[in-house]
Amino acid sequence: MRRVAVRSVVLAGLLAFGGVVPAGAAPVGAGPGGAAPVGAGPVGARPVGAGPEADVAYHGRVSLARGHLRIWLVPHNEGPSAVPNATLRVRLSADLADRQELSEGCARVGPREVVCETGPLPLRGHGRHVGLVLELRERTPEVVVRVDTWWNGGATDRNHANDEHVVLALDTGDAYAF
Repeated sequence: MRRVAVRSVVLAGLLAFGGVVPAGAAPVGAGPGGAAPVGAGPVGARPVGAGPEADVAYHGRVSLARGHLRIWLVPHNEGPSAVPNATLRVRLSADLADRQELSEGCARVGPREVVCETGPLPLRGHGRHVGLVLELRERTPEVVVRVDTWWNGGATDRNHANDEHVVLALDTGDAYAF
């Protein structure tokens, strides 16, 4: 069931970017004819004030060792409204290996990109913990990791200082917090 939810969120994002959506597929919450509701795409694709206001934030750590990137993070919602579900995006400066064992609720959306659903984000609460072990195509001395919100269930988030992170991870095995 969770794979269907992730697929729906990914389809919603593709629709917002003008991507091709398979016949008969419609994003979660789509209206008649499969039209996406306001806020169904990536954060930048919706007008401000289109939905309830929430402040999604991510806190976690990243480490790189011998071509394996480990990411652990917890999504939080500082409010003032709850968010039924959101999708975070992880983008890398290096290509991922062809095969990946991804956590439940996560999907690969490009050669350097993974998205994961957060689950419900209650007011002043946190979503599910997300843990990823990503194998890189080639071993590299460093990787830039970008974490941000890809889809937020239609909520307005005026504070992106706590949900857009850029972390440089060196191939030392050390953990870098954000």
